[in-house]
Amino acid sequence: MQNYIVIVNWNGWEDTIECLESVLRLRDAEFRIVLCDNGSEDGSLDRIREWAAGTLAAEPANPTLSSLISPPFPKPVPYREISRQEAELDAPMGDEKLILIRVGADLMYAGGNNVGLCYALRDPAARYFWILNNDTVVEPAALAAMVDFMKVSPDVGMCGCLNLSYYNPNEVQAQGGRRYNRWMGRPILQSCSRSELNGRTETLDYVLGCSMLVTREFVEQIGLIDESYFIYFEELDWAERAKGKFTLGYAPNSVIYHKEGASIGTNASREKRSLTSEKYQSRNRVVFAKRYCPWTLPTVLMTVCATAVHRLCLGDRVRAAAILAWALKGMAAGRVADLEST
Repeated sequence: MQNYIVIVNWNGWEDTIECLESVLRLRDAEFRIVLCDNGSEDGSLDRIREWAAGTLAAEPANPTLSSLISPPFPKPVPYREISRQEAELDAPMGDEKLILIRVGADLMYAGGNNVGLCYALRDPAARYFWILNNDTVVEPAALAAMVDFMKVSPDVGMCGCLNLSYYNPNEVQAQGGRRYNRWMGRPILQSCSRSELNGRTETLDYVLGCSMLVTREFVEQIGLIDESYFIYFEELDWAERAKGKFTLGYAPNSVIYHKEGASIGTNASREKRSLTSEKYQSRNRVVFAKRYCPWTLPTVLMTVCATAVHRLCLGDRVRAAAILAWALKGMAAGRVADLEST
């Protein structure tokens, strides 16, 4: 049995090589890493090659977590580099620990991960696929703990882990995933410290996309990640499509540290989110409601309007206008093709 770890890089080689250093220290589980570069323009491919050769070292952005990446993993790290076409169609699987795929374009979160999944699915021995953000570092037992949990829970198709803040490791970002308030079109955030965890968990509506372990059966029956969202809501959509076929799980002994929003400007403080983040959050709240719970559209739209008014009160007319305009794009998108064109 083989486990595959799928990681997407886009102009973030420093985060990526730090993530890779921690991943290579995983224990008690066989795995291969599929690293998909989404057409980076910052020299990421060269830097990752240098890291694999041992001529470039990963530096911890948070020194308190340096033990997860130090001392450096023995180099060189054998790897195979292939194109997207080779990955999806005919590249030999080989036995290298690291597969580097040149995607050739920015396919965002869903598209980049789907390229990696397509490659991994070609291996008949592959049973579990760990979709992992490049802006994370992981504890050595993270993968094995999730695999062990899923082995004794055959109904679980997607499993999450304990997500802690990279910059404040005592801060819990999520216990596996989150609940989703359909009437407001927002996740329900429950902040606490790691020291306050009491072993109790709630039913999840989705697993957090920065770390999702899925089974082969899940991917084959539910399909790949929906790329039409562009960013946000992909993991919620995936979980929604799986309802009635698979359940969601949480392995509390699997721990990762997440920098959160390193690539696209997501921020826990809504006022500090990037304009791109605001646009797609607004559009996709509406799109998800239209697809799965259209009776909630009136309240979701009211909440979006309230968000726009809030930004206007802060003096940001551009952001307020963008939120409303992109909510209208979501209302107008009747088909996947319509959504992709926006």
